[in-house]
Amino acid sequence: MSFDTLGLMPIILKNVRNAGYETPTPIQQSTIPLVLLGKDVLGCAQTGTGKTAAFALPMIQHMAKKPIRPGQPRPIRQLILTPTRELALQIYENFVLYGKSLPVYPCVIFGGVGQQGQVDALQRGADTVIACPGRLWDLMNQGYVRLDSVETFVLDEADRMLDMGFIHDVRRIAAKLPPKHQTLLFSATMPSEVEKLAMDLLNDPETVKVDPVSSTVKKIDQCLYYVDKANKKFLLAKLLREADVENALVFSRTKHGADRIVRELKKDGIEACAIHGDKSQGQRQNALARFKSGESKVLIATDIAARGIDIAGLSHVFNYDMPMEPEAYVHRIGRTGRAGRDGKAISFCCIDEMKQLEQVEKLIGKRLPVRESEWPMLVTTPTDPKEKEAARQLAKAARLAKLGRTAEMPRKLTQSGNPAPERKAQQAVKAPAAHPARTEKNAKATPKAAQRPVKAASPAAQHQAKPTPAKPAVQAYKPRFGPGSENHAPTVPSRPTLPKGGKAMLIGSGGKVQLNAPKSSKQGLGKPVQRVNHARGRNGER
Repeated sequence: MSFDTLGLMPIILKNVRNAGYETPTPIQQSTIPLVLLGKDVLGCAQTGTGKTAAFALPMIQHMAKKPIRPGQPRPIRQLILTPTRELALQIYENFVLYGKSLPVYPCVIFGGVGQQGQVDALQRGADTVIACPGRLWDLMNQGYVRLDSVETFVLDEADRMLDMGFIHDVRRIAAKLPPKHQTLLFSATMPSEVEKLAMDLLNDPETVKVDPVSSTVKKIDQCLYYVDKANKKFLLAKLLREADVENALVFSRTKHGADRIVRELKKDGIEACAIHGDKSQGQRQNALARFKSGESKVLIATDIAARGIDIAGLSHVFNYDMPMEPEAYVHRIGRTGRAGRDGKAISFCCIDEMKQLEQVEKLIGKRLPVRESEWPMLVTTPTDPKEKEAARQLAKAARLAKLGRTAEMPRKLTQSGNPAPERKAQQAVKAPAAHPARTEKNAKATPKAAQRPVKAASPAAQHQAKPTPAKPAVQAYKPRFGPGSENHAPTVPSRPTLPKGGKAMLIGSGGKVQLNAPKSSKQGLGKPVQRVNHARGRNGER
């Protein structure tokens, strides 16, 4: 079967032939006609089977048949969500390649870079948006993106979205779509969470399953080396110098491990570059560009590069570290042997990775052929977890020593590059110590009876004696002044009565009661004083 039988436009067929495609893959043969009919599709196929062209070609044809007239606003009519920046860029490049000379205006949106360039592209008009969920949701909250005109919604690598924690953003974005639209969902694996998401998003979908994830490309030559962890770098350098290695993608389990492999290869004279999550978007794109152009022969990557990145003509894939998840092995080696080409996948395994190797062989249903090397595996006892932690701490101390600092040194620096001063911890306030002279004086004033040692009571007396709770002493209330105070004798009754006539009673000095109280304010009684603010008037009026 050829692309001519799939119902595509002549100009799209021309662009496909110029891209070097002659025969459609099984996923393309099954998916393209269904997408052209406007049906929802649930596609399950392993990596490297051509899923991007399976949905990109019919989507471009839809846009070409319903172009926007010049001068009219160009809303977003197609939305494609991907988990990684590299995959988003790759899909964008494919849309540009397949849509030459056609009225298709794609735009790519992802995080890690400034948003102004992406906002400008949206404001100029983009009918097809390829985006990562995080940055797209951010722009939607800022009011730069509206999805009420979307006709086709594509969710690529749905299982990877689930692993990376994008599933909540995907649901929020899908809730903003119009009620009537076409949905295409593609995934290499189909866990229960992905099936539930598919049932929520798809409407009476057509299911297309080609090559389950447990199957690997038959043209990939796979082999295994048993080697100690310390000797992996020597074996890798030797294999990379072989004549049949045109270019190689080396997978590391950790980000620090990828940078360490790059340093070790450079010591042996092999040019390599790394790509992982700690790299900026510019560094990642530069590393991929150098690798694709042949400037760098080796690319070291974590599993972030195991999905969706199409590197044409990749001859070798090295599993420097066995993957923690067996499905990742299939995605890793799927970077080679693409488009019908041959490829080789070489895996290194130490004693601590035997469990991961067993899981991989159980998934693919066969044992990997073992090859011998100059560095056979001599360590046959798994490393103790405590020893691993100690080695990790030693490696950390060595890295800090190269930077001229220790683990105790502060990590914050000033603008001049010097360590920032650490804040002192707040100490509890201590009571002032007693003056020695006063202490001696108090000791001298202590009566001799109090200084005598008290004889201990006999055990029988201690048993018979019962502690009686001390009753709190009740102090009589004493007024501070007037009758009943300490300074004055009570010369009047505690509750004096007013004389007949209702005259005021005044208590004077000495606690005496004056029955004939003065009426003048000068003598102490009278009207209350009114404070007047001359600037604002009486009682505060303006």
